[in-house]
Amino acid sequence: MFVGRAGTAMTPGLGAGPKGAKLTVNDLYGFNSRKPKPLGVAEVFGRYTSRPRDAQGQGQAPSQAQGQQGCRDDLSSQILEAARRLMEKRRLELYLRECDLSVKDSTAHLTNMPYRMQVSIVCTEHNLKSRSGDDRPNRATIVGAGYSKPRPYCTRPCTQGHAHMNEATGRNTSMKYRNLGKCGLRVSCMGLGTWVTFGSQVSDEVAESVLTVAYENGVNLFDTAEIYASGRAETVLGSIIKKKGWRRSSFVITTKIYWGGQAETERGLSRKHIIEGLRGSLSRLQMDYVDIVFANRTDINTPMEGQSERMVFLIETLFTELSCFMCVCVCVCVEVVRAMTFVINQGLAMYWGTSRWSAMEIMEAYSVARQFNLVPPVCEQAEYHYFQRDKVEVQLPELYHKIGVGVMTWSPLACGLITGKYCDGVPDTSRAALKGYEWLKEKVQSDEGRRQMMKIKEITTLAERLGCTAAQLAIAWCMRSEGVSCVLIGVSSTEQLLENLEAIKVLSLLTPELVVQLDSVLGNMPHSKKETRH
Repeated sequence: MFVGRAGTAMTPGLGAGPKGAKLTVNDLYGFNSRKPKPLGVAEVFGRYTSRPRDAQGQGQAPSQAQGQQGCRDDLSSQILEAARRLMEKRRLELYLRECDLSVKDSTAHLTNMPYRMQVSIVCTEHNLKSRSGDDRPNRATIVGAGYSKPRPYCTRPCTQGHAHMNEATGRNTSMKYRNLGKCGLRVSCMGLGTWVTFGSQVSDEVAESVLTVAYENGVNLFDTAEIYASGRAETVLGSIIKKKGWRRSSFVITTKIYWGGQAETERGLSRKHIIEGLRGSLSRLQMDYVDIVFANRTDINTPMEGQSERMVFLIETLFTELSCFMCVCVCVCVEVVRAMTFVINQGLAMYWGTSRWSAMEIMEAYSVARQFNLVPPVCEQAEYHYFQRDKVEVQLPELYHKIGVGVMTWSPLACGLITGKYCDGVPDTSRAALKGYEWLKEKVQSDEGRRQMMKIKEITTLAERLGCTAAQLAIAWCMRSEGVSCVLIGVSSTEQLLENLEAIKVLSLLTPELVVQLDSVLGNMPHSKKETRH
């Protein structure tokens, strides 16, 4: 809809004609009162009619009737071709302007590529700029599109806080609700995760109590995955919801697909496993559909290109400080996007998102979806807490404002590290003491873990002065971040859940001065490349 093959729009050999020549849609269809010049179309698009030649190579003069008919046919085909290419290019320009991107015609050195698309996506994993700067330079003008003045880097205002997500408080609870990214789905700013707990660490009775308390206090998003407790987490979650008889339209269920079994075909992001894995999850959940299905990490084994359809995008990273361009050819996998679109069209899911994908990979998926008229991802699940900040605070906000991808964060307490329960050792009832979590125990007991413990003690003192716990302050700190729609929490008791839900009240206490104070204690505030050079 938005972009065709570049070979049809900007292929060398179909040049723009003489410098300064323009042909509008009104000119093509005769809407203007003035008549175009007889050779206007040929001059613009560089196509001149040729005369037939005899065996000796001499030009033959056609008859008057043949000449008039040939000119009319040739001129008509030129006009139709010109109109089609002009409209394709105009749609591309309007779409890129909407996404705050830029276009540069640079096909001369790409003649060996099967599909050439001159799309300059100002977005990379390590070079996403903050939107808050006032000294941002203007981007280059769009070449060959008729624009003579440079446009501002961004013309859309950035709303402070979460007003741009239509944040509102629930009718019967103090829970706040936000849009998931820029889609219309309304989710509670705190969601309940089932990792480690459901089907594993806690009994089914405790899981039912936790889920009931969460639902009654306004939590409407419950997250699970096919890998959690080898599928038992989905089974427990589905059984509780069916027993409670809650309206399916009153809550949001999300699941993740990647690790589904031991067989080679039971894991990864192939079309086969995405469809079969989601159907397996629905069977365990005893539901007809999930609201969001996540691609749980990228799959290096999924083919990145095929013989029949191969997309090569020219990703042009803009370094305004260095005044240079770096072009990288990226082969984009369309299999995942096609499979996710299929399950949505089949009614197995309402939306799809990504989990632990890089900003570049998310942008690639979005570009593939727009190119083939497929469904783009609406959300990214990312780890976010005091000691894991760069991706959520620097990269994802830019994607949110450009393409509307929301953020759902997990592990706000860093697997319990931020609560301070590991300051005096590893308790026997903690997650680090469980089988299979030796990595967490090693992390807690490492030198880096000890340094983090010292910072947690300072933050705990600060939380006590505010009249809250360290966990409540940490969760509220995550919810205040730009672009974050929902923070997933995991609990093993109703008491822990009720304590964490009080973080909603702490959110109003996070003044800019307090955030600066927390940043000074942590000492790891992320900076863009431009800021780090100062």
